Amino acid sequence: MSSGSSFQKGISLIFLGIFFLVIGLIVKAFENSGSNSEFGGIILIGPFPIAFGSSPEITTTMLFVGAALFIFYMILRRGV
Repeated sequence: MSSGSSFQKGISLIFLGIFFLVIGLIVKAFENSGSNSEFGGIILIGPFPIAFGSSPEITTTMLFVGAALFIFYMILRRGV
């Protein structure tokens, strides 16, 4: 794999992340959740995800998203 290909994949992932962030903000703006909001997130240390959230449901969802990111990373790393 050439370094140019890795660079292009990295830039693509950055833009994909920004796209999902903007979509999430738009969806949240139109949602009537009131003051009962929940949060969650994923910290990636290398390919390994660490999930956290304000409720067990959000934490479980973040864990599945982290697992999907791990699999996606392994596929990209393998070059498939």
